[in-house]
Amino acid sequence: MANMFALILALATLVSGIIWCLDRFKLAPARREKVARLKLETAGAVDEKTLSNVAKQPGWVETCASVFPVLLVVFVVRSFIYEPFQIPSGSMMPTLLIGDFIVVEKYAYGLKDPITQTKLIPTGEPKRGDVVVFKYPLNPQLDYIKRLVGLPGDRVTYDAGSKEVTVQPACNSSQACDKALAVTYSASEASAFVQTFGRVSAGGEASSGFFETDPAASVPQDGVRLLARKETLGDVTHNILVVPGARDQLGAYYQQPGQPLGTWVVPAGHYFMMGDNRDNSADSRYWGFVPEKDLVGRASGIWMSFTKQEGEWPTGIRLNRIGGLH
Repeated sequence: MANMFALILALATLVSGIIWCLDRFKLAPARREKVARLKLETAGAVDEKTLSNVAKQPGWVETCASVFPVLLVVFVVRSFIYEPFQIPSGSMMPTLLIGDFIVVEKYAYGLKDPITQTKLIPTGEPKRGDVVVFKYPLNPQLDYIKRLVGLPGDRVTYDAGSKEVTVQPACNSSQACDKALAVTYSASEASAFVQTFGRVSAGGEASSGFFETDPAASVPQDGVRLLARKETLGDVTHNILVVPGARDQLGAYYQQPGQPLGTWVVPAGHYFMMGDNRDNSADSRYWGFVPEKDLVGRASGIWMSFTKQEGEWPTGIRLNRIGGLH
């Protein structure tokens, strides 16, 4: 859908731009020449109403010419500078909540052709700890948002028991790396978030919801209070959430050839992504790496936030979340 919208916007801008140029440099001068000739033939005796009818701009031309500047600005801003995105799931809690509307810097990792995503001008490189919007590798029509954990050449190991990440930079599949990035964790504590589980629909499809409550408040019978930790990834510190007692589905992990389960060596030109809500995130642990060409941009702030659950209508506005990433 995102690529289709970009294509439609590009075509609309192109068509309206052609009509704007045609009117400005051909049709409008022809209308002015027609008015001048009529004035000359009538010795200036013709009235203004007649002149305006003679030089009347066709309605469809007027419409296209008037919307072109607006479309051009939207196209340039959305394609190369900033693009808005909505957070549809809880995989990046507590940094981003369901219902947050974020601004993404499209130029953070290079100016790209908005249709083919070919890099035109390099403007920056992804860094560990960045919150990144990218095309889901298994379905490029979908936009995903996760935290960048592994750069090209990094060996990333995730311990499903301690739920901690180890990153060893500048490795390859055959090296026994002895240097690791400084990745530290604070002690776990009760978070402000409760995850509830239930059964819905006639088919018995499982669903879950996330609710923000006082950390000391009681938890519903069908729910569990998530635990919060601070993760410091090099020089970037952020909050993560885990479900107490939950274990990853190790059998569903993406197993890279030549690597043990739970260890991945990031190939050249690719990145390893993880959600901050570690036990509720379908990320690189499960489907592998993100190619550089699929990076859309870096999330930089929240411009609106609605209180809502996944797949449901908003029930309120969270003005306190507007600003930088939390």
